[in-house]
Amino acid sequence: MSTKQTEVAITGMTCAACANRVEKGLQKLPGVSAASVNFATEKASVVYDDEQASMTDMQKKVEQLGYGVQQEEIDFSIQGMTCANCSARIEKVLNKMEGVQLANVNLAMETGHVLYNPGTVTPEDFVKRIQSLGYDAVLNQESDEATDHKQQEIKKKTRLFWISAALSFPLLWTMFSHFSFTSWMYVPDILMNPLVQWALATPVQFWIGASFYKGAYFALKNKSANMDVLVALGTSAAYFYSVYLVLANWNMGHNMGLYFETSAVLITLIILGKVFEARAKGRSSDAIKKLMKLQPQHALVERGDDFISLPISEVKTGDILLIKPGASIPVDAAVLSGNSAVDESMLTGESLPVDKEQGDAVFAATVNSNGSLRVRADKIGKDTVLSNIIRVVEQAQGSKAPIQRLADQISSIFVPIVVGIAIITFMVWYFLVAPGNFAAALESTIAVLVIACPCALGLATPTSIMAGSGRAAEQGVLFKTAESLENTKHIDTIVLDKTGTITNGRPVVTDFIPADGFDLENLKNLAASAESQSEHPVAQAISEFGEANLNVDSFKAVPGHGIRAVVSGHEVVMGNRRLMDGHAVDETKAEAMERDGKTVMFMAVDGQYAGLIAVADTIKETAKQAIQEMKNMGLHVVMLTGDQERTALAIAKQVGIDEVFAGVLPAEKADVVLKLQGQGRRVAMAGDGLNDAPALASADVGMAMGTGTAIAMEAADITLMQGDLLRVVDAVQMSRLTVRNIKQNLFWALAYNTIGIPIAAAGFLAPWLAGAAMAFSSVSVVMNALRLQRVKLNK
Repeated sequence: MSTKQTEVAITGMTCAACANRVEKGLQKLPGVSAASVNFATEKASVVYDDEQASMTDMQKKVEQLGYGVQQEEIDFSIQGMTCANCSARIEKVLNKMEGVQLANVNLAMETGHVLYNPGTVTPEDFVKRIQSLGYDAVLNQESDEATDHKQQEIKKKTRLFWISAALSFPLLWTMFSHFSFTSWMYVPDILMNPLVQWALATPVQFWIGASFYKGAYFALKNKSANMDVLVALGTSAAYFYSVYLVLANWNMGHNMGLYFETSAVLITLIILGKVFEARAKGRSSDAIKKLMKLQPQHALVERGDDFISLPISEVKTGDILLIKPGASIPVDAAVLSGNSAVDESMLTGESLPVDKEQGDAVFAATVNSNGSLRVRADKIGKDTVLSNIIRVVEQAQGSKAPIQRLADQISSIFVPIVVGIAIITFMVWYFLVAPGNFAAALESTIAVLVIACPCALGLATPTSIMAGSGRAAEQGVLFKTAESLENTKHIDTIVLDKTGTITNGRPVVTDFIPADGFDLENLKNLAASAESQSEHPVAQAISEFGEANLNVDSFKAVPGHGIRAVVSGHEVVMGNRRLMDGHAVDETKAEAMERDGKTVMFMAVDGQYAGLIAVADTIKETAKQAIQEMKNMGLHVVMLTGDQERTALAIAKQVGIDEVFAGVLPAEKADVVLKLQGQGRRVAMAGDGLNDAPALASADVGMAMGTGTAIAMEAADITLMQGDLLRVVDAVQMSRLTVRNIKQNLFWALAYNTIGIPIAAAGFLAPWLAGAAMAFSSVSVVMNALRLQRVKLNK
């Protein structure tokens, strides 16, 4: 049992009774031994057992009572992490800090993300705590300071590598000269001098390799072990044994069997591996960098009668901007005048430009193609769609997938086990394999320590998550968390809302069949003009089908039946069968259309039956293809709709869906998802409306169509920036490929050690080769993850 005390800032309390209510609510939580709430300071002091209660429990309780908990989030860049043990240790320490609700540390991105109570702890406290563990932290990862710091770190490692290589090469030269097949090599006599070798190896060991000693010291100080411990142990053993031989055998000349080249070359190779790794990791966040570079830095802003160029930081909400042809749009805005086509592919993945006119919305970083637009700035800075996309992708890349727990658990016990294996290796060699041969025992021990460094294991999951979620974002698929990215792979059933997901979400006229003796164009104009007076969606579809250019002398809506109007002196009646009493309507054609899910209206002009009009919510262009691809992927596809069964079945038949739930009320949609889950299915739900939000939240994976409501997108785990069902296919495909990539990385990371440690322990692997193999393992894992950035998805 671990008892903690924390302060929680409460918002929304209006009187002392509120404070008493919150206090009693907190006291009833399991694990809470004491709680007191001060109305004046708006703070709650809580004593609790952190094994039974958490900040999340307290927050939920306070919110259930109708109040809020003040929380803030902070991102920072962390330098100095070398393996999964480093990130795990920082994360563990941060999560134990008072006031911290959740802390995540990402080794691949070298970042930390903390959700905390600002009344209890500050960002500066996190920096100090991280520094006490032996690492560096820079607040606000989005700042140029953090980016510059990373670039400087890469330059520093590169510089150290070249210095280390220059000092190690002469030692490597002498080592190769000892092999029988290189007896022809000329080696200057001075390089064989033990003092010269000592002089060359010392700066490599203690200057170039200082970071390993620093990391090992802090790791051991904090009662843990990481890659630095293994490297420091291995290279120090080789170096100090060589120093001992030089001092103990001063008069033996040049043939002492020194191991200076082993320690120096090992450090050089590991530094080289870190340089490659850092550069490759930088490439894994290319998607974010591309998005950040899309927004222009200046805008043409209306000032008086002119438009002047201003930095984007000076643009305010409500400003009038001019967007010239070929220019990037700097903010989210509404078109006030002008017509153009806008390339939105960088946000949605859709290659075709979208036509824009007065009243339409345009978004930051999209490109105006061919006409000038005058727009009003509605959202700027961090409120734009682009900024929200960047924030979602960063959140997904910085979060942890469930599969990473395996790597974290292995890493936590890995180094102590390796040290134990190394000790056993030394003992077996020294006492059994080559009794008394300290040098042979030492070589095998060093090889075991070095090849077992767990760098690749720590990078296996986060690099794949970064590359996979980044590539998905480029195609308009936004995974909110790494968990949603992994969970999507496991779904076996996809539930699709009909309206706005399978269909376009608005009715259009599909058929207009005039009766004998009536002209089609004349009927279209009469119908369009009459229906232009109505706001009903079906009426709008009819008015858009013809030209509403005739005078409407009178208009009357007949609720539930249709309309009566006088248009240019002609009596026009439009509606259902009940409104057509006395007219011989064409029932045969009407019933055939209704079987296809269409809504049929009849039309009479001047007392005579004139024809029928069929209206339907048309199926999206790619819906049938997408549903077939889902089936090919082994997914069971279900349609969910509030429409009548006949219409639902007609739509389902057209797109190839076999299971349909029709006539479902909004409140019942979540029940359908729960019913399918009760059958043992892993369910994903795709929808776009406010009424889909409960079902999206109930599903194992919720997918919100980006053309839908903000509430639906908030409830979902994945946002599809286009209203295209092919993006659902992309999401599943990207999830499967990413999880497969993670498993490949974990396999190779573990295989390196599973195969390499026994080989090293058996004496078949020289220490310098072990160092090269270890460096290659980390780089290969990162390069394998980067393959995800080249995945081709549906266009």
